[in-house]
Amino acid sequence: MTTTRQHKVSRLLQKELGDYFQKNGSKFTGGKMITVTVVRISPDLGVTKVYLSIFPGEGLEEALQAITDRAGLIRREMGKRLRNQLRHIPEFVFYLDDSLDYIDRIDNLLND
Repeated sequence: MTTTRQHKVSRLLQKELGDYFQKNGSKFTGGKMITVTVVRISPDLGVTKVYLSIFPGEGLEEALQAITDRAGLIRREMGKRLRNQLRHIPEFVFYLDDSLDYIDRIDNLLND
């Protein structure tokens, strides 16, 4: 169960990360579109799990690796953007969000 503080910080980070990836994400992923689908933050606000949806679907692991390699740069940029709202910027751990693939697979099974 998340606290109100966790929820507010995760929504703030989701908004800012989404804006960052919209403007800068295609530079280091080779033109792929990146969407921040879910942000979950630990109770101590120290670690954030960021789930990303990347389009088009080929080369997902390479794109995720490129984003993970730049996690420090992304954290620094979030620090600049949120310095007046957050005292401590959490560490980012990036994951691929496969919920759309899961929905598509369920839909195909139901149609068959």
